[in-house]
Amino acid sequence: MTSPVWHPFTQHGLNEPIPHVVRAEGATLHLADGSSLIDGISSWWVTTHGHCHPRIAAAIARQAGQLDQLIFAGYTHEPAEAVARGLVDLMPQVPGRDRLAHVFFSDSGSTAVEVALKMALGYWHNRALDGLDEARSRILVLEHSYHGDTIGAMSIGERGVYNAAWTPLLFDVGTIPFPHPDREQEALAALAAACAQQPAAFIVEPLILGAGGMLTYPPHMLRAMADICARHDVLFIADEVMTGWGRTGTLFACEQAGVAPDIMAVAKGITGGAIPLAATLATPRIFEAHRSTDRARLFYHSSSYTANAIACAAAAENLAIWREEDVRGRIDALVRGIADRLASLAGHPAFANPRQLGTIMAIDLLAADAGYLSDLAPRLRAFFLERGLLLRPLGNTIYLMPPYCIDAQQLDSVFAALVAAGDRFGMSS
Repeated sequence: MTSPVWHPFTQHGLNEPIPHVVRAEGATLHLADGSSLIDGISSWWVTTHGHCHPRIAAAIARQAGQLDQLIFAGYTHEPAEAVARGLVDLMPQVPGRDRLAHVFFSDSGSTAVEVALKMALGYWHNRALDGLDEARSRILVLEHSYHGDTIGAMSIGERGVYNAAWTPLLFDVGTIPFPHPDREQEALAALAAACAQQPAAFIVEPLILGAGGMLTYPPHMLRAMADICARHDVLFIADEVMTGWGRTGTLFACEQAGVAPDIMAVAKGITGGAIPLAATLATPRIFEAHRSTDRARLFYHSSSYTANAIACAAAAENLAIWREEDVRGRIDALVRGIADRLASLAGHPAFANPRQLGTIMAIDLLAADAGYLSDLAPRLRAFFLERGLLLRPLGNTIYLMPPYCIDAQQLDSVFAALVAAGDRFGMSS
């Protein structure tokens, strides 16, 4: 019988196989046919400690029998309070900069970004109402960015075939050139010029662009961009949805640049990848611009499942794991393991531009049909599936972002498959 399920980022007209996963543990997915896969991309970048982590699963079970869901408009519960306190404690601190001290919950990376945009625009709107500033509404973005698939998130992301159908709904933004090594000063000059026009905010994926091709840029550029925004009093928004929770080698990517943003969006690994939850953190001045005795000036945003108690229980346990276990040690070991194997792969003539940022690795396959819409990525996915791997290349960019529990043997299997893919599909440089 044909499944009624409509899958995301899937062209059903191609009739590609859709594996049926029945259970998971650690870095392994078990399929209905008895085979298994190594999850090389953390099931879309969310799973940190491993699938079905016993502590997180137990926390979910306990909470499900105590309090499952509560309206969060005017009510609260301990799991949410614990997560909010824990998040604030973890936020980067920079001398002379306000700390992120207020937490607004939502349920996905896209919505966390939408909340960040609404916070920024609300801040300037309310400042204008008080006669303190001119109203500001323009958003600056970094070239090639991706921030999600809701309307606001699409508006601030790269334009292309993946959002062309919804162009009439997207608002205009100012785009800053990506700071490639030979374009750093061009990017900074463009940002300074744009900030001089008093936009509301500049949003970035810190240090690495995810869906934009795993493009990396150095911490000094992130710091320089944040400094430009500070000089012009432009709100600096860090989208740490993908980069947070250790992916770049530090808990949050902003730490590597000594940056404390005005607003930060976090999601994906916030629950260890077990259940949806997201949060947007803001500095006191953003919060205070919305706090008033006037009910008309409250922050108008919510969803039915804001701060769901079960999801918050999972997040609270995830925070406890970070406090109590040697997660950073596991990350450091994984960083070294990837680096050692990437060094050997980098000499393969079918590959170019090997790069690593923490636990994230990417490399470009030299192929004749390397475009985003070519059939190269689907053929690569099928090739890896046959070899027991869940990998999802971005065009000709093959990347790895595994759970921190992946072992040496599994890593060896992944890199052996990458070599085989280069032999099969690549062309010599």
